[in-house]
Amino acid sequence: MRRYELREDQWLKIAPLLPGKEGDPGRSAEDNRKFVYAVLWIARSGAPWRDLPERFGNWNSVFQRFNRWAKKGVWQSVFKVLQEPDLDWLLVDSTAVRAHQHAAGQKKV
Repeated sequence: MRRYELREDQWLKIAPLLPGKEGDPGRSAEDNRKFVYAVLWIARSGAPWRDLPERFGNWNSVFQRFNRWAKKGVWQSVFKVLQEPDLDWLLVDSTAVRAHQHAAGQKKV
């Protein structure tokens, strides 16, 4: 698996959410997976759209499709499906909670 690609289980979760499937109105997508990998490449590399490698297709076409999906809320539904709970924030134990330095040693009245 390449650095900017999804695992097969992740892809199977999001594939039904993506527009362009058979039966969807409008034009069928040629390759949703390649398009998603192009968006991941941009997001993870931090490069501008014009620097998108040619293997992903024309950078402007990829950007326009990304923009349409963003306006439709496709990315938001994808993020919801792929979101995994961050268990580091689920539990707070005493090693993470500190008392103020003046909280100890108070004289009793």
